[in-house]
Amino acid sequence: MSVIEDRTTAELQIDGETVVFSPVETLLAVARRHRREVPTLCYDPRLDPFGGCRLCVVELEGVRNPVASCARAAEPGMVVRTHGEALDKHRKTLLEMVCSENRQIDVEPLSGYASQELAELADRYQARTGRFQGRQSGKSKQDDDNPFILRDYDQCISCYRCVRVCAEQEGDYAISVKNRGFDTQITVEFDGLLKDSSCTFCGQCVQTCPTGALADRKALRAVDLPGEVVKTRTICTYCGVGCSVDALTKGDKLVGIQPAMDGPANQGALCIKGQYAFDFVQHEDRLSTPLMRGDDGELHPASWDDALDRAAQGFLDARDKHGRHSVYAVASGRAPHEAAYTTQRFIRAGFWTNHIDNCSRA
Repeated sequence: MSVIEDRTTAELQIDGETVVFSPVETLLAVARRHRREVPTLCYDPRLDPFGGCRLCVVELEGVRNPVASCARAAEPGMVVRTHGEALDKHRKTLLEMVCSENRQIDVEPLSGYASQELAELADRYQARTGRFQGRQSGKSKQDDDNPFILRDYDQCISCYRCVRVCAEQEGDYAISVKNRGFDTQITVEFDGLLKDSSCTFCGQCVQTCPTGALADRKALRAVDLPGEVVKTRTICTYCGVGCSVDALTKGDKLVGIQPAMDGPANQGALCIKGQYAFDFVQHEDRLSTPLMRGDDGELHPASWDDALDRAAQGFLDARDKHGRHSVYAVASGRAPHEAAYTTQRFIRAGFWTNHIDNCSRA
Protein backbone atom coordinates (compact mmCIF):
# COMPACT_ATOMS: atom_id res chain seq x y z
CA MET A 1 0.00 0.00 0.00
CA SER A 2 1.42 3.41 -0.96
CA VAL A 3 1.90 6.34 1.42
CA ILE A 4 -0.87 8.23 -0.40
CA GLU A 5 -3.27 5.33 0.07
CA ASP A 6 -2.33 5.13 3.77
CA ARG A 7 -3.20 8.79 4.23
CA THR A 8 -6.74 8.22 3.00
CA THR A 9 -7.35 5.58 5.67
CA ALA A 10 -5.86 7.29 8.75
CA GLU A 11 -7.43 10.34 10.36
CA LEU A 12 -6.97 12.38 13.51
CA GLN A 13 -8.21 15.71 14.78
CA ILE A 14 -6.03 18.79 15.24
CA ASP A 15 -7.51 21.92 16.80
CA GLY A 16 -10.99 20.80 15.82
CA GLU A 17 -10.06 19.96 12.22
CA THR A 18 -10.10 16.38 10.94
CA VAL A 19 -6.98 15.66 8.90
CA VAL A 20 -5.49 12.66 7.15
CA PHE A 21 -1.95 11.46 7.73
CA SER A 22 0.57 8.76 6.98
CA PRO A 23 1.33 6.23 9.74
CA VAL A 24 5.03 7.12 9.50
CA GLU A 25 4.42 10.76 10.50
CA THR A 26 4.87 12.34 13.91
CA LEU A 27 2.32 14.70 15.41
CA LEU A 28 4.68 17.60 14.71
CA ALA A 29 4.96 16.65 11.04
CA VAL A 30 1.19 16.38 10.71
CA ALA A 31 0.65 19.70 12.51
CA ARG A 32 3.17 21.57 10.37
CA ARG A 33 1.86 20.06 7.16
CA HIS A 34 -1.51 21.51 8.12
CA ARG A 35 0.07 24.91 8.88
CA ARG A 36 -0.01 24.82 12.66
CA GLU A 37 2.83 26.89 14.13
CA VAL A 38 4.25 24.52 16.74
CA PRO A 39 7.52 25.98 18.13
CA THR A 40 10.75 23.99 18.46
CA LEU A 41 14.38 24.63 19.36
CA CYS A 42 15.98 21.17 19.34
CA TYR A 43 14.24 20.04 16.14
CA ASP A 44 15.81 19.81 12.70
CA PRO A 45 13.73 17.95 10.07
CA ARG A 46 16.87 16.22 8.80
CA LEU A 47 17.60 14.65 12.20
CA ASP A 48 16.04 11.96 14.33
CA PRO A 49 13.53 13.30 16.90
CA PHE A 50 15.18 14.31 20.16
CA GLY A 51 12.44 15.77 22.37
CA GLY A 52 14.84 17.86 24.42
CA CYS A 53 13.47 21.41 24.38
CA ARG A 54 9.83 20.45 25.13
CA LEU A 55 8.54 23.52 23.28
CA CYS A 56 6.69 21.35 20.78
CA VAL A 57 4.42 19.79 23.41
CA VAL A 58 0.74 19.43 22.52
CA GLU A 59 -2.31 18.38 24.47
CA LEU A 60 -3.56 14.91 23.63
CA GLU A 61 -7.04 13.89 24.69
CA GLY A 62 -6.93 11.06 27.22
CA VAL A 63 -3.31 11.80 28.22
CA ARG A 64 -2.79 13.71 31.47
CA ASN A 65 0.42 15.57 30.59
CA PRO A 66 1.39 17.34 27.34
CA VAL A 67 3.40 15.19 24.93
CA ALA A 68 6.39 16.10 22.76
CA SER A 69 4.90 16.20 19.27
CA CYS A 70 8.28 15.72 17.55
CA ALA A 71 8.69 12.27 19.11
CA ARG A 72 5.06 11.07 19.28
CA ALA A 73 3.83 9.03 16.34
CA ALA A 74 0.45 10.00 14.92
CA GLU A 75 -2.28 7.44 15.49
CA PRO A 76 -5.82 7.17 14.10
CA GLY A 77 -8.48 8.81 16.22
CA MET A 78 -6.17 11.11 18.19
CA VAL A 79 -7.60 14.44 19.32
CA VAL A 80 -4.79 17.02 19.49
CA ARG A 81 -4.60 20.65 20.56
CA THR A 82 -1.54 22.61 19.48
CA HIS A 83 -2.37 25.90 21.20
CA GLY A 84 -4.16 27.16 24.27
CA GLU A 85 -3.60 29.23 27.38
CA ALA A 86 -1.89 26.43 29.31
CA LEU A 87 0.37 25.43 26.41
CA ASP A 88 1.38 29.00 25.63
CA LYS A 89 2.20 29.63 29.31
CA HIS A 90 4.27 26.46 29.39
CA ARG A 91 6.21 27.53 26.29
CA LYS A 92 6.77 31.06 27.57
CA THR A 93 8.16 29.76 30.88
CA LEU A 94 10.52 27.37 29.09
CA LEU A 95 11.74 30.16 26.82
CA GLU A 96 12.28 32.47 29.78
CA MET A 97 14.46 29.81 31.40
CA VAL A 98 16.39 29.18 28.19
CA CYS A 99 16.98 32.90 27.61
CA SER A 100 18.17 33.37 31.19
CA GLU A 101 21.28 31.26 30.56
CA ASN A 102 22.51 33.16 27.51
CA ARG A 103 24.68 36.25 27.39
CA GLN A 104 22.27 37.78 24.87
CA ILE A 105 19.21 36.81 22.88
CA ASP A 106 19.75 38.86 19.74
CA VAL A 107 22.64 37.80 17.51
CA GLU A 108 23.80 38.92 14.09
CA PRO A 109 21.81 37.18 11.28
CA LEU A 110 25.09 36.51 9.46
CA SER A 111 25.91 34.05 12.24
CA GLY A 112 24.08 31.25 10.46
CA TYR A 113 20.95 30.00 8.74
CA ALA A 114 19.02 29.15 11.94
CA SER A 115 20.66 31.70 14.24
CA GLN A 116 17.49 33.79 14.72
CA GLU A 117 15.23 31.00 15.98
CA LEU A 118 15.60 31.71 19.71
CA ALA A 119 15.13 35.47 19.30
CA GLU A 120 12.04 35.01 17.12
CA LEU A 121 10.43 32.61 19.62
CA ALA A 122 11.29 34.90 22.54
CA ASP A 123 9.45 37.71 20.76
CA ARG A 124 6.49 35.54 19.77
CA TYR A 125 5.89 34.39 23.34
CA GLN A 126 7.01 37.65 24.99
CA ALA A 127 9.70 35.78 26.92
CA ARG A 128 12.18 38.65 27.29
CA THR A 129 11.20 39.15 30.93
CA GLY A 130 14.51 38.40 32.64
CA ARG A 131 12.72 36.99 35.67
CA PHE A 132 14.97 33.91 35.80
CA GLN A 133 18.16 35.83 35.13
CA GLY A 134 21.12 34.36 36.96
CA ARG A 135 24.08 32.09 36.43
CA GLN A 136 25.05 31.26 32.85
CA SER A 137 25.89 27.72 31.84
CA GLY A 138 28.02 28.14 28.70
CA LYS A 139 31.71 28.95 28.35
CA SER A 140 33.01 30.20 25.02
CA LYS A 141 36.02 28.61 23.37
CA GLN A 142 37.89 31.84 22.66
CA ASP A 143 41.24 30.13 22.11
CA ASP A 144 40.00 28.29 19.00
CA ASP A 145 41.61 30.33 16.23
CA ASN A 146 40.21 28.43 13.24
CA PRO A 147 39.14 30.88 10.50
CA PHE A 148 35.72 29.37 9.83
CA ILE A 149 33.67 28.58 12.96
CA LEU A 150 33.17 30.82 15.99
CA ARG A 151 32.56 28.74 19.15
CA ASP A 152 30.60 31.15 21.35
CA TYR A 153 29.24 28.71 23.92
CA ASP A 154 27.95 31.51 26.15
CA GLN A 155 25.06 31.34 23.68
CA CYS A 156 24.60 27.55 23.87
CA ILE A 157 21.27 26.10 25.06
CA SER A 158 22.30 22.41 24.86
CA CYS A 159 19.84 21.55 22.09
CA TYR A 160 22.48 19.16 20.70
CA ARG A 161 21.55 19.93 17.11
CA CYS A 162 25.22 20.51 16.28
CA VAL A 163 26.23 17.18 17.82
CA ARG A 164 23.50 15.28 16.03
CA VAL A 165 23.95 16.87 12.61
CA CYS A 166 27.69 16.11 12.77
CA ALA A 167 26.92 12.47 13.57
CA GLU A 168 23.73 11.75 11.64
CA GLN A 169 24.29 13.85 8.51
CA GLU A 170 28.05 14.06 8.15
CA GLY A 171 29.15 10.91 9.96
CA ASP A 172 32.13 12.78 11.40
CA TYR A 173 31.28 12.55 15.11
CA ALA A 174 33.65 15.48 15.67
CA ILE A 175 31.41 17.22 18.23
CA SER A 176 30.38 15.73 21.53
CA VAL A 177 29.07 16.67 24.97
CA LYS A 178 30.89 16.74 28.29
CA ASN A 179 29.60 17.01 31.84
CA ARG A 180 25.97 16.96 32.92
CA GLY A 181 23.25 19.29 34.13
CA PHE A 182 24.21 22.94 34.43
CA ASP A 183 27.83 22.14 33.55
CA THR A 184 26.96 20.60 30.17
CA GLN A 185 29.31 21.82 27.45
CA ILE A 186 29.67 21.13 23.72
CA THR A 187 33.21 20.01 22.98
CA VAL A 188 35.51 17.98 20.73
CA GLU A 189 37.87 15.20 21.67
CA PHE A 190 40.17 16.12 24.56
CA ASP A 191 38.41 19.50 24.76
CA GLY A 192 40.78 20.78 22.08
CA LEU A 193 40.60 22.85 18.91
CA LEU A 194 38.45 22.05 15.89
CA LYS A 195 41.47 21.87 13.59
CA ASP A 196 42.93 19.12 15.78
CA SER A 197 39.71 17.09 15.74
CA SER A 198 37.95 15.09 13.05
CA CYS A 199 36.00 18.21 12.03
CA THR A 200 35.87 18.70 8.24
CA PHE A 201 34.62 22.30 8.53
CA CYS A 202 31.52 21.56 6.49
CA GLY A 203 29.62 24.20 8.48
CA GLN A 204 26.58 21.99 9.16
CA CYS A 205 26.80 22.66 12.89
CA VAL A 206 26.85 26.40 12.24
CA GLN A 207 23.79 26.39 10.02
CA THR A 208 21.63 24.32 12.38
CA CYS A 209 22.51 26.27 15.56
CA PRO A 210 19.41 28.23 16.70
CA THR A 211 21.25 30.75 18.90
CA GLY A 212 24.54 31.70 17.20
CA ALA A 213 26.60 29.67 19.69
CA LEU A 214 28.30 28.25 16.62
CA ALA A 215 28.63 31.01 14.04
CA ASP A 216 30.07 31.66 10.59
CA ARG A 217 33.26 33.54 11.38
CA LYS A 218 33.89 34.48 7.75
CA ALA A 219 30.41 35.94 7.22
CA LEU A 220 30.66 37.92 10.46
CA ARG A 221 33.55 39.90 8.96
CA ALA A 222 30.90 41.84 7.03
CA VAL A 223 28.86 42.97 10.04
CA ASP A 224 30.02 46.58 9.73
CA LEU A 225 29.63 46.82 5.96
CA PRO A 226 26.79 49.15 4.88
CA GLY A 227 23.65 47.79 3.29
CA GLU A 228 21.19 44.96 3.81
CA VAL A 229 22.04 41.29 3.39
CA VAL A 230 20.56 39.91 0.17
CA LYS A 231 20.22 36.17 -0.50
CA THR A 232 20.54 34.90 -4.06
CA ARG A 233 19.87 31.24 -4.86
CA THR A 234 22.49 29.62 -7.07
CA ILE A 235 24.40 26.37 -7.58
CA CYS A 236 27.85 25.63 -6.19
CA THR A 237 30.34 25.13 -9.04
CA TYR A 238 33.07 23.32 -7.17
CA CYS A 239 32.05 19.79 -8.16
CA GLY A 240 29.44 17.87 -10.11
CA VAL A 241 27.01 17.22 -7.24
CA GLY A 242 25.09 20.44 -7.88
CA CYS A 243 24.52 21.66 -4.33
CA SER A 244 22.04 24.53 -4.02
CA VAL A 245 23.37 27.50 -2.06
CA ASP A 246 22.27 30.99 -1.09
CA ALA A 247 24.92 33.61 -1.81
CA LEU A 248 24.86 36.39 0.81
CA THR A 249 25.76 39.82 -0.48
CA LYS A 250 25.96 43.36 0.84
CA GLY A 251 25.95 45.79 -2.05
CA ASP A 252 28.30 44.33 -4.65
CA LYS A 253 30.34 42.31 -2.15
CA LEU A 254 29.90 38.57 -1.54
CA VAL A 255 30.05 38.13 2.24
CA GLY A 256 28.98 34.54 2.87
CA ILE A 257 27.44 31.31 1.66
CA GLN A 258 24.57 29.37 3.23
CA PRO A 259 23.38 25.92 2.13
CA ALA A 260 19.86 25.63 0.74
CA MET A 261 17.88 23.43 3.13
CA ASP A 262 15.50 22.58 0.28
CA GLY A 263 18.28 21.90 -2.22
CA PRO A 264 17.42 18.62 -3.98
CA ALA A 265 21.04 17.49 -4.21
CA ASN A 266 22.35 18.55 -0.80
CA GLN A 267 19.37 19.24 1.52
CA GLY A 268 21.34 21.68 3.64
CA ALA A 269 24.75 20.00 3.37
CA LEU A 270 27.93 21.52 1.98
CA CYS A 271 31.63 20.71 1.97
CA ILE A 272 34.30 23.08 3.22
CA LYS A 273 34.85 24.52 -0.27
CA GLY A 274 31.19 25.15 -0.97
CA GLN A 275 30.71 26.71 2.48
CA TYR A 276 33.81 28.83 2.93
CA ALA A 277 35.97 29.03 -0.23
CA PHE A 278 34.54 32.19 -1.80
CA ASP A 279 37.20 34.82 -1.11
CA PHE A 280 38.60 34.42 -4.63
CA VAL A 281 35.51 36.20 -6.02
CA GLN A 282 36.71 39.62 -4.89
CA HIS A 283 40.36 38.86 -4.10
CA GLU A 284 42.79 41.70 -4.72
CA ASP A 285 45.03 39.42 -6.82
CA ARG A 286 42.34 38.84 -9.46
CA LEU A 287 43.19 40.33 -12.84
CA SER A 288 41.19 43.39 -13.78
CA THR A 289 42.61 43.71 -17.31
CA PRO A 290 44.08 41.24 -19.84
CA LEU A 291 47.85 40.71 -19.85
CA MET A 292 50.03 39.84 -22.87
CA ARG A 293 53.64 38.73 -22.85
CA GLY A 294 55.86 41.16 -24.75
CA ASP A 295 59.18 40.71 -26.57
CA ASP A 296 60.93 41.33 -23.24
CA GLY A 297 59.31 38.20 -21.80
CA GLU A 298 57.24 40.18 -19.30
CA LEU A 299 53.46 40.49 -19.03
CA HIS A 300 51.95 43.86 -19.94
CA PRO A 301 48.36 45.22 -19.82
CA ALA A 302 46.51 44.90 -23.10
CA SER A 303 43.08 45.52 -24.61
CA TRP A 304 40.54 42.70 -24.84
CA ASP A 305 40.68 42.79 -28.65
CA ASP A 306 44.46 42.38 -28.73
CA ALA A 307 44.41 39.66 -26.07
CA LEU A 308 41.68 37.65 -27.78
CA ASP A 309 43.41 37.98 -31.16
CA ARG A 310 46.67 36.70 -29.66
CA ALA A 311 44.90 33.75 -27.99
CA ALA A 312 42.97 32.87 -31.16
CA GLN A 313 46.14 32.90 -33.24
CA GLY A 314 47.87 30.63 -30.73
CA PHE A 315 45.05 28.08 -30.95
CA LEU A 316 45.09 28.16 -34.73
CA ASP A 317 48.88 27.79 -34.90
CA ALA A 318 48.72 24.73 -32.62
CA ARG A 319 45.96 23.15 -34.72
CA ASP A 320 47.74 23.80 -38.03
CA LYS A 321 51.08 22.52 -36.80
CA HIS A 322 50.06 19.57 -34.59
CA GLY A 323 46.46 18.77 -35.53
CA ARG A 324 43.13 19.34 -33.82
CA HIS A 325 43.83 16.86 -31.01
CA SER A 326 46.71 19.02 -29.82
CA VAL A 327 44.20 21.43 -28.30
CA TYR A 328 43.01 20.59 -24.78
CA ALA A 329 41.00 22.64 -22.27
CA VAL A 330 40.31 22.39 -18.55
CA ALA A 331 37.45 24.53 -17.24
CA SER A 332 37.56 25.89 -13.72
CA GLY A 333 35.26 25.06 -10.81
CA ARG A 334 35.57 28.71 -9.76
CA ALA A 335 34.03 29.95 -13.01
CA PRO A 336 30.28 30.27 -13.69
CA HIS A 337 28.37 27.44 -15.32
CA GLU A 338 28.03 29.52 -18.46
CA ALA A 339 31.83 29.64 -18.75
CA ALA A 340 32.05 25.86 -18.45
CA TYR A 341 29.43 25.42 -21.17
CA THR A 342 31.15 27.92 -23.47
CA THR A 343 34.52 26.23 -22.96
CA GLN A 344 33.26 22.80 -23.96
CA ARG A 345 31.45 24.24 -26.99
CA PHE A 346 34.64 26.03 -28.02
CA ILE A 347 36.62 22.78 -27.94
CA ARG A 348 34.01 20.40 -29.34
CA ALA A 349 32.52 22.62 -32.02
CA GLY A 350 35.62 24.68 -32.76
CA PHE A 351 38.18 21.86 -32.97
CA TRP A 352 36.02 18.74 -33.33
CA THR A 353 37.63 17.03 -30.38
CA ASN A 354 36.47 15.87 -26.97
CA HIS A 355 39.68 16.90 -25.19
CA ILE A 356 37.81 18.89 -22.54
CA ASP A 357 37.67 18.41 -18.78
CA ASN A 358 36.74 20.33 -15.65
CA CYS A 359 38.44 20.34 -12.27
CA SER A 360 34.97 20.00 -10.70
CA ARG A 361 34.70 16.46 -12.08
CA ALA A 362 37.17 15.21 -9.50
